[in-house]
Amino acid sequence: MKICMIGTGYVGLVVGACLAEMGHEVICVDNNPAKISALLNGQLPIYEPGLERLVERNVLESRLSFSLDISESVAQSQFIFIAVGTPPAEDGSADLTYVMKAVEQIGASIRDYAIVITKSTVPIGSSERIRGIIEEQLKNRGLTDLEFDIVSNPEFLREGAAVNDFLNPNRIVVGSSNPRALAYMEKLYLPLTSKGFPIVHMDIASAELAKYASNAMLATRISFMNEMAGICEAVGADIERVRQGMELDHRIGSYFLSAGVGYGGSCFPKDVRAIIQSATERNIPTHILEAVDKVNHKQKQKLFEMVVGHFGEDLKGLRLAVWGLSFKPETDDIREAPSIETIEQLRKRGVQIHVHDPVALQNAYQALGEENIKYFTGPYQALMDADALLIFTEWKQYRSADLGRIKSLLKQPVLFDGRNLFNPYMMKEEGFVYQSIGRMK
Repeated sequence: MKICMIGTGYVGLVVGACLAEMGHEVICVDNNPAKISALLNGQLPIYEPGLERLVERNVLESRLSFSLDISESVAQSQFIFIAVGTPPAEDGSADLTYVMKAVEQIGASIRDYAIVITKSTVPIGSSERIRGIIEEQLKNRGLTDLEFDIVSNPEFLREGAAVNDFLNPNRIVVGSSNPRALAYMEKLYLPLTSKGFPIVHMDIASAELAKYASNAMLATRISFMNEMAGICEAVGADIERVRQGMELDHRIGSYFLSAGVGYGGSCFPKDVRAIIQSATERNIPTHILEAVDKVNHKQKQKLFEMVVGHFGEDLKGLRLAVWGLSFKPETDDIREAPSIETIEQLRKRGVQIHVHDPVALQNAYQALGEENIKYFTGPYQALMDADALLIFTEWKQYRSADLGRIKSLLKQPVLFDGRNLFNPYMMKEEGFVYQSIGRMK
């Protein structure tokens, strides 16, 4: 199968490389010359475990290539995936500017029957807009008889585990009411479905909503547990023990039940707000989702409030170490990360910040610059002369850190743990002033 993947970000590059691994011929296109140049030289624009090796292998075997020429790439492909960004607009809705620009180029370039597939997360009704734009472009070209199909094929990839998620999916959602398009999509995914991975057919609107609904449900679980953590702190309970009492119930399970400093990244915050906005436009109340978003916003302030509660309102001259900048481990993505928001708040108060992250330092530097902040490639280096340590990301190396060494390097044995990595009793025995989320002191 010949495939054009428009967009080489977290979704496009992973999906393109994985489709090539499945045996298809994939061209990944982008309008960013620097990004394509880097890819042609074997340099990936993102960090994702296992992706670099996958890209290298499939480039060498001539199944995966990269190009700036969107028109020619579209023209020679039967499957055209749209995997560009849909950043949040000011009102919380998804900004479809990049999607529609890609659609215009598709309409101006297809020569034969093609299937246009949305991988980008788009609001309900977007597929009809996409169809209308392509039809208008074909009309302008005098090709009104040229047939094409629109398919919604949302991604359910976790950053940090995206390659495995794509090649071992718990479901493949395909949205279309056209039997021809469904047949082609089944052929496309045959290398996976032949191994027993399920493909689920549905209408386009349901497929579009399935992605939003899935992310909103997971975000709800996170905010629910963070709200429970607040109650635990008020009544003297321990959120970790509460979680243990919940997760063994098979109706609940263990996923996304960890309390912390809130969710971030490119999906949950944006998708929750987008579905709220979409519902609002249709006069549908979204009380639960609005509460989810509100709780998460408040939870992101948690470590900042801990710092103020311990050191007082006047923080000027304080030096704090931060471990973990990415919104979750195994990714360099800092979009809407609680760490970035907290660092900004602390710098406004005159705090000097020392930061470490295994892979996200470069992205953090681009976002935060150099004002009142120093970047360290070693976690213990960041602790030198710091008054306290703040942990935002549950990287494995932090969980297994040498507590004695941490204590010896800090000016004060103060640790604010936003991911509940350590046992409060052990931290007290080690002589730390230790604060975590929703746990007994």
